[in-house]
Amino acid sequence: MRLSIVVPLLNEQDNLVPLYEQVSAVLRDLGAEYELIFVDDGSTDESAARIAALHARDSRVKLLSFSRNFGHQAALSAGLDHATGDGVISMDADLQHPPDVIPQLVARWREGYDVVYTVRQSTDAVGLVLRLVSGAFYRVFRWLSRLDLPANTADFRLLDRKVVLALRTLRERTRFLRGLTRWVGYRSIGVPYRARARLSGTRKYTYRSMFRFALDATLSFSTFPLRLAVYLGALEALLGILYAIFAFLSWLLVGNVVPGWTSVIILVAIVGGIQLLLTGIIGLYIGKIYEETKRRPLYIVREAVGFDTSVEQTTRGDPLLTLHRDTEHDAATL
Repeated sequence: MRLSIVVPLLNEQDNLVPLYEQVSAVLRDLGAEYELIFVDDGSTDESAARIAALHARDSRVKLLSFSRNFGHQAALSAGLDHATGDGVISMDADLQHPPDVIPQLVARWREGYDVVYTVRQSTDAVGLVLRLVSGAFYRVFRWLSRLDLPANTADFRLLDRKVVLALRTLRERTRFLRGLTRWVGYRSIGVPYRARARLSGTRKYTYRSMFRFALDATLSFSTFPLRLAVYLGALEALLGILYAIFAFLSWLLVGNVVPGWTSVIILVAIVGGIQLLLTGIIGLYIGKIYEETKRRPLYIVREAVGFDTSVEQTTRGDPLLTLHRDTEHDAATL
């Protein structure tokens, strides 16, 4: 059994050594062969240097360092692209994902589950507002996408190799890996855990970035906002017809129509606002199409430590080449 631990990070220099020590201790107790892949998403502190120092002590520690910040989902994708383990575990670098849960994930995997995801039961030092916002997002996402994504799941999970290979074929730019992992299917099960408080540093997700992430996730898995445009357009037309009938009956029975400009201004404001809203929704989808058609890579690796030359070259080209090479390797071992 070989495990790959994928850790995306951004400015986490003070958390890296404690994370390495805790994860290494857990994996030693499991008796597993492993690699620990850190993906530096454009850090401006000493994170990359400290990972390189860890690699000098332990060759199982590896580093992919991006040329700039490409985002958490891109960093997770890079780790999956270069993981070689039979099982791949992804977790954050701030130790909010406790390493002592890893044996539970492995145990469920050994029982035959291909995806073992974690479900937060509680989170230290997280306020009520954030919990309410998170819960609302999962409810809305399930309703819009028709994808049964359990609430309070995290990017702390174990994936069997065949699931990783399936995810590598999905190269869309707007990525929501929790949803993609659910979309590819396979046998899955949840493991509850209590999220710790961050060991050091500050949260990277602001409310603004969380809203943008939630919007991207929804647009990636649902066309309901576009269907909503049709529904609202039909509703506007119906209201217009009803108002025209009302005006005609007023003229026929009373001899005049409702005087003044108030009703006209109100209707123009409402209709105009709805039209702008729908135009904006359509524009968001067109923007996503534009991003996809450019076919830019998900990430660019500036430096790779602990990988062989072929992998370093691949990370600067098309990530699908990694899948092609790895698929050939898997086929040769069957």
